[in-house]
Amino acid sequence: MDALTIGVGDPLAADLDQLFARHHHACHVDTPPESIHMLDRSELAAPEIMFFVMRDDGQPVGMAAIKRIGPDHGEIKSMHVLAEVRGRGLSRRLLDHLIDTARGSGLRRLSLETGVQPSFTAARGLYRRAEFQECDPFGDYGPDPNSVFMTRTV
Repeated sequence: MDALTIGVGDPLAADLDQLFARHHHACHVDTPPESIHMLDRSELAAPEIMFFVMRDDGQPVGMAAIKRIGPDHGEIKSMHVLAEVRGRGLSRRLLDHLIDTARGSGLRRLSLETGVQPSFTAARGLYRRAEFQECDPFGDYGPDPNSVFMTRTV
């Protein structure tokens, strides 16, 4: 039996404190403050956002969200898997879940912003392997030398 689940979650749930703390730290460790585009927990609770939690034996080990930014366009937000469980393909499973959810929700395009710093190398590789391609800034983003913008059709 697979103890790994991905389901809709509440970003304000107390059992997600560690995930959010780690995500916050990862986003701030080598990115200038003006280039951090992370949403806080209360912003992730907005109606236009679908928030998901990955659990392993009931314990939260990953999270991600899709923010609808247009009628058929969504943006991946706050994707994070705890470092101690990486290397098991969990990030790809979470990303595949987001892509399937986007498709099932009527979205035709899924985009994201990530960092150019070395700490984001693995994330950029994950997205490229999932057929995301670099693109121009989208939505409310402007050019940012610390950001990589990526998109794909779903």
